[in-house]
Amino acid sequence: MKRFLIYTTKIFIVIIVIAVALDGLYTAVFMQSKNRGKIETVYNSKAQKLDVVILGSSRANNHFVAQMFEDKGLKAFNYGMSGGHLFEASLMLKLMIERKYTIKNVILEADLNLSGDHQAEGISALFLPYIHNSEVIKNHFETQENFNELYYIPFYRYIKFDTKIGFREAFFTAVHKKTNALDNLGFYPLGYKKNANMKGNLENLNPLPHNKYYEEIRNICKQNRINFIAVMTPVCENEAGMNYFNKVKKAYPEIHNYENVVIENKYFSSCGHMNNIGAEIFTARILKDFFNK
Repeated sequence: MKRFLIYTTKIFIVIIVIAVALDGLYTAVFMQSKNRGKIETVYNSKAQKLDVVILGSSRANNHFVAQMFEDKGLKAFNYGMSGGHLFEASLMLKLMIERKYTIKNVILEADLNLSGDHQAEGISALFLPYIHNSEVIKNHFETQENFNELYYIPFYRYIKFDTKIGFREAFFTAVHKKTNALDNLGFYPLGYKKNANMKGNLENLNPLPHNKYYEEIRNICKQNRINFIAVMTPVCENEAGMNYFNKVKKAYPEIHNYENVVIENKYFSSCGHMNNIGAEIFTARILKDFFNK
């Protein structure tokens, strides 16, 4: 029995040593990544000065043409993340502040994601390689149920989120394989899909009366003297439950409602996402209304 316990203890120690070594190796790889995604690019960047930072989900990523801001003399980047929620948008802004970014304006796409305050695990996982090296990332995740496992168990986060930050991603990061995430100043243009589903239903969706992460973003902007512009972006003409946007306006009167600025289906790739032409029309309106451009 004694020999068995000694043998088991040795195996356990070996596993811990390997896990610690792999954790350190993977983390070191991600710590030098600058060309695969928006999160690691911000984390590994030096202080920047930006006139316009765009935050939100795919409805930010696909709807704000960052180059149009640049053409008007405004240094801009679209940090919208497809599949992301306000949890990730708030953390992205915190990370920029931690990295000493100077930002004049934040445009936040704040509409459908106001209905929840949970994280999007597939996107939030991309912050996890830096959880031991960034105080804001650590603090942001501390309220999550699985924080202790993610923070204290070596290599656990890389195993749990293998499809996002596992071997494949670490390998491509190590060999500096680029993605298109940073193309077009972060804007991801969509085309027109002839047979796309142009129907949606928001009838069962309700905004939270106090969305924690929306309020975090608003407060961060106030504390850092950043002009905060929150907007609701367009949906197609066949969307049901359009009263949702009125509910948002009632709960958050400072949010500007642009859901009906572009409505024709020909300007959409799907009911909730405009194509490139629709995005250009919408961005032109934003430039006119908020920047006199």
